[in-house]
Formats: sequence, C-alpha cells, structure tokens
Amino acid sequence: MKLKQIITVMEQIAPVELKESFDNVGLMVGDKESDINKVLIALDCTLEVIDEAKNIGADLILTHHPLLFRKPSTITTDTLLGKKIIELIKNDINLYSAHTNWDSVENGLNDTIVRLLGFKSGELIEPSKSKNYENSGIGRIININEELSLELLINKIKSSLNIENLRYVGELHNKIKKIAIINGSGQDFFEKARDLGADCVITGDTTYHYVSDYKEMGMCIIDIGHFESEWQTLITVSEGLKNKLKLDDVDFVISKVSKDPYKFL
Repeated sequence: MKLKQIITVMEQIAPVELKESFDNVGLMVGDKESDINKVLIALDCTLEVIDEAKNIGADLILTHHPLLFRKPSTITTDTLLGKKIIELIKNDINLYSAHTNWDSVENGLNDTIVRLLGFKSGELIEPSKSKNYENSGIGRIININEELSLELLINKIKSSLNIENLRYVGELHNKIKKIAIINGSGQDFFEKARDLGADCVITGDTTYHYVSDYKEMGMCIIDIGHFESEWQTLITVSEGLKNKLKLDDVDFVISKVSKDPYKFL
C-alpha cells in the first residue's frame, strides 16, 4: 500500500483540522509515494525507535508526539533532531505523527482512556471549534453514579492501565463525584475542569505550583505520568487504523523500546 493511502485513512480517523494551534501533525519525514509493508507504532520518535524500525524493516513509524514542533534552522548530526531526521532519510523510513487531533477526536485517545478506566465519556472540557466535529475536543468530564474514594479510584487506575507508580494530591478518603480526564499534559485545563464541577483530575506531567494551588482549592489530582496516560491508549486506538485499512499485506508492530523516560526507585 502507498503511504498516501494510509495517510488518507489516518486523517479520516484523526482529522488534521482538530489539531491545537501550537501543534504540528502529519507527515514529518518521507515520500507519500512510498510502498509501505510494515508500520511501527511508538509514542515518540527516539533514536532507539528508529533503530528498532531499521532492525524489523519498518517503512513507516507512526507516533503520537511529533518529531518536528518548530522549523529547524539546520539539519545536521550536531543536534539530536538532525541525527534523527538524517537517520530516517538514510534508511528510507517515513515518519507520520497524529497528536492533539488524535487526542480530541471522537473515539480518539481522550475517549479511549475513559473507556479503559471503565467509564463513559461525558461532557467535553474544551470542545473543538470545528463545526464538523461537534463531539470532539480536549478532555472529558465523567459523572460518577456512585461516588468513589480517592483511594479506590487510584487502585482502579493502576489495575486498568497496569501502572505501578503515580502521584496524587488529596486525602485517600476524599469522595469523588465528578472526574476530569485529560491524557498527556493537562494542567492548562485545570481551571476549566474546576468550573465544570470536577473534584478530581486525572492527567500527566503536572508541575508543583499548579498542583499546590489546586490542592488549596480542594481539588484532587492524580498524575499518572505523561507516558502512562497515553501509551496503552495509543496501542488501543492504533487498532482502529489497522482494522480500517483491513490489510493482510501490511504488518503493524507495537514498539518494544517506546518507554517512559522516567525511572522510579
């Protein structure tokens, strides 16, 4: 299958129109006329992931996080970004990324993490401005029929996403009635979640001062880590692309080296 055919399907699943203004999505490196026989799924395009693609003979790396956010001034081996781009080109490996558009689209990463946690998607925290995708946007609000303690919610997250460690703010006996879920780095949406009545936010990549302030305002926060909030979810939603393509001659491989950069003792 030609890369351009895969891109067409990918952009039906995660329309570029839904990306946030700061974001850069789509074909990062490559040739739309390339023949694709093997696709490697990874959260980030690291040098390890590129080596993995080379070793398994992948023609395309599909990532969630874009390799290129800003226009580089140079492409040389003197920089990490330059090394990656040159390595991709030298080995005829294409790179495509779907980021905030895949987060916000209906049945994308936001909706999928909600389902993985055993809930049903509710109100959007920040609806998409596009009139073509009314059920899309960043973040989901979940109303709990029977309130949960913070401790039970934490245990539910750990078991559902196979997470060993997470950070939280609040008392374990706190009762949770309304949850905001934002995969990735979601602290920019804390105030909107609070305005919508959320008493707990599940996200990743929180920082000290944000968390400290919202703790004082009585909000519980569960930081499961940026990687953990997206990796299992990405694996699940990538099955949607595979199923929609319905191809026997294109292999989809989940990266074995795409890992959280953080380690815990």
